[in-house]
Amino acid sequence: MKGTVKEKGELLDTLFILFKDLSKKKIKNYLKDGGVLVNGKVVTKYDAPVKKNDTIELSKINKTHKKSNLDIIYEDEYFFVINKPAGLLSVSTTKEKEKTAYHEVREFIKNRNKSDKIFVLHRLDKDTSGVLVFVKDNTLKNLLQNNWDKYVKVREYIALVTGNVKDVEDYTCYLKEIGPDKVIVTNKKEGKIAVTSIKTITKDNKYSLIKVNIKTGRRNQIRVVLNNLGSPIVGDKKYGGNKSNRLYLHASRLVIANPLNNKTYTFESNIPLSFKKVFKNER
Repeated sequence: MKGTVKEKGELLDTLFILFKDLSKKKIKNYLKDGGVLVNGKVVTKYDAPVKKNDTIELSKINKTHKKSNLDIIYEDEYFFVINKPAGLLSVSTTKEKEKTAYHEVREFIKNRNKSDKIFVLHRLDKDTSGVLVFVKDNTLKNLLQNNWDKYVKVREYIALVTGNVKDVEDYTCYLKEIGPDKVIVTNKKEGKIAVTSIKTITKDNKYSLIKVNIKTGRRNQIRVVLNNLGSPIVGDKKYGGNKSNRLYLHASRLVIANPLNNKTYTFESNIPLSFKKVFKNER
C-alpha cells in the first residue's frame, strides 16, 4: 500500500490520514515493526517529520519473532536480518551441518510456513558477531551477490584492538590466501586489493575501540589489516591478538540497496556491552 503526502506534518498523523481504511492499532504495529517506508527508507519514529509529496509505503511484515531464539533485527518480504552471536557459524562446514545461523533461520522460516524459502546472502566469520542478512528471493540474491559493490553502500564494523591505531581513510594493501585458514599481506602482483577505513571511537594507553569501514570484502580483511598495522583485534589468536573469551569484532551496520524495489535499507546492531565492559575495566 502506497500513498503521497498532501501536506507536511508528523508521520503517525499522516499515516492515519493516508491509510484511513486501516485501524489505528494496525498502523501503529506497522510503524513499530519496521513496516513503514518513507521515500524508500524504513522509519519507526512516530513523530518523524514528513513533507508534501513524500511517498509512504506500508510493507508486508511477519511478526512471530517472540517464539524464536533468534535475535531478529528486521524482516519483510525481501530480507531476514539477524544479530548473529559470536561463536556461531554462518553456514555449514564439512564438520558442522546444523549449528549454524542459516540452519536456525531456515528452521524458523519453515516452521512458520513450509513453502517459504530463505537464501544466504553473505557470511560473517564464526567468531564475528553482528548484522547478518538473508534474503527470501533467489533473483534478489543473485542480483546482490553478482553486483555486491554496486548495491552494498556501507559495511561497518566495531573492533576492540590492542594499542592505538591511527585513523586512516581508504588504507590500501594487497591480501593473499595461503591455504584454507590463513591470509597474509603481500604485493600488488600476488594479492587482491583491500581497502579499509579506520576511525577511533575512544582509547586509553592499552586499547582502542574503533569503527572500521571496508570497501572490499576480502577474507579476514579487517583482522589481517589491523594486525599488519600493529593493532591486532583483542581475542584474535590467529592474527596476533591476545587471548580472550571472544574475538572482539562486531558487524555493526550494513546499508544495502534493493534493485527490485529501488529502496535503500540500513540494518544496524549496537556495540555489544562486552566490548565496552572490557575497555572500561582496562582503563
